Amino acid sequence: MLRMQLASLLVCLGTSLAAENRLAPDGHEWWQHAVFYQVYPRSFQDSGGTGIGDLRGLTSRLDYLQELGVDALWLTPCFPSPQVDFGYDVSDYQDLDPQFGTLQEFDAFIAAGRQRDLRVVLDLVLNHTSDQHPWFLEAKASRRSPKRDWYVWRDGKGPGLPPNNWLSLFGGSAWTPEPATGQSYYHYFYQQQPDLNWRNPEVRTAMLDVTRWWYRRGVAGFRLDAVDVVFEDPRLRDNPVLPGRNPFGDPNMTNRFNYKLKETHGLLRELRKVADEFGAVLIGETYADSTAELKAYYGNGRNELQMPTGHLLAMADSFSAPEFRRRIAATEAVKFWPVWVLGNHDLVRVLSRYGDGRNPDAIAKVLGALQLTLRGTPILYYGEELGMENNDPARPEDVKDPLGRLGWPLAKRRDGARTPMQWDAGPAAGFSTGTPWLPVPASAASRNVAVETRDPDSILNFYRRLLALRKGNRALLDGAYRDLTPEDPNLLCYLRSTRDEAVLVVLNLSPQPRNLPAGLAPRGWSAAGAKALLHSGVALPAAGLPETLGPYGVLIAALEKF
Repeated sequence: MLRMQLASLLVCLGTSLAAENRLAPDGHEWWQHAVFYQVYPRSFQDSGGTGIGDLRGLTSRLDYLQELGVDALWLTPCFPSPQVDFGYDVSDYQDLDPQFGTLQEFDAFIAAGRQRDLRVVLDLVLNHTSDQHPWFLEAKASRRSPKRDWYVWRDGKGPGLPPNNWLSLFGGSAWTPEPATGQSYYHYFYQQQPDLNWRNPEVRTAMLDVTRWWYRRGVAGFRLDAVDVVFEDPRLRDNPVLPGRNPFGDPNMTNRFNYKLKETHGLLRELRKVADEFGAVLIGETYADSTAELKAYYGNGRNELQMPTGHLLAMADSFSAPEFRRRIAATEAVKFWPVWVLGNHDLVRVLSRYGDGRNPDAIAKVLGALQLTLRGTPILYYGEELGMENNDPARPEDVKDPLGRLGWPLAKRRDGARTPMQWDAGPAAGFSTGTPWLPVPASAASRNVAVETRDPDSILNFYRRLLALRKGNRALLDGAYRDLTPEDPNLLCYLRSTRDEAVLVVLNLSPQPRNLPAGLAPRGWSAAGAKALLHSGVALPAAGLPETLGPYGVLIAALEKF
């Protein structure tokens, strides 16, 4: 009886959330005006002294996130897991890993977020499960198992040989033999992460039901992990081999037959159909090399992903106006609603990638201004608002990331970008009363929430003002994007405008002062009465626009209409 009552309650909750997630009064989808904030739960706040962040700790920090000005939280996986890949090896899709908390604590977290107008998006691992998932344990027990075809099994080409030449992203063959049944199973990632067979309709039904279960529990959407590799060529043809070898010593090859297959789009349409029942959003971990590749993940704009990340901006190889301008233009050319990502848990932190070692605060403000003033929806990575930088392990025995252990010392990989959130100058930066799972850098003594809150010129307070400005400015929320200086090697100057409002954004991406180009205000708008809305590194005149923007300066100004 209790289970039936709970099921009925979850259905009612899902229905009410669907209504809550529909179009806003002004006609936009809720996720279009939202700022998403990625939380790495094991690194955000530890409530129990274990050195690992948890849901109760995260719940205790929701006021901070509300005050920061974000609208939705993306949590990396919290499902039960052996933690071979820190949660991306799921052993149960319908529970919480005990190190993070219980389902009851999750429900309390969702409720506390709703009280603060904070939605929650979970990270759904589509491509594979853990090798400890009951599905896989059943599948590997026998060739006749009902779950056998839920995964990709094949005979080898010959004794001791894999079925084909495909390689794991993490080194070595993508096939692991299972002696009990005499076949090998496919895994694009670690051998402990066997790939699901999405060509099996039973797999599709089970995973679609997983999404419904979480939607009814209050989740507002999913970030879909590893979308590009969900399908494999059914004929298992060998991939073309290229000259040379990769960092793992394996032959270089083009993943023609196990990467970005067209069948992916049919699956996305099915996931979107279920998401639309609940007014939910789907964020895709997609990597695009071109406008056409990125555009494909939107489908017709209404039937696949609302927010394919693309990562075009995040893949910029230098901190330069021409490089960012080119990538913005490629994203804008898609015509659908853009998504802007600069950092995440798999990338070196943005300030470590683009900083010059001398002007970290100024560069961090430029990066924040860029990401939060473009047309579209930004996804921030925790700690970027403080200017957190990578804290890479110094010794191989300190590496926690399995990929980092494989790549040491040339590729220290992801630990450095996943260190604990820096709350104050106390022990463990206020993250834990125990020993943090990853070390806190010495810089946390000065670069933390408590210190930066007291400094009106800090990166944190700049982000707070920027987020508040974005939330209340129609041109920044809905306005068109127009590049005003397409050939400038140092300045990014662009206009965000509606029929009635226009905001000029000028960013100096160089270490020298730069003169603003003449005639920046386009036809219909005047710079004479321009009003600075937010600025950094610039002396403002009594009226109009300044002549010069300082090194790594930021100017965001409202123009007059005439």
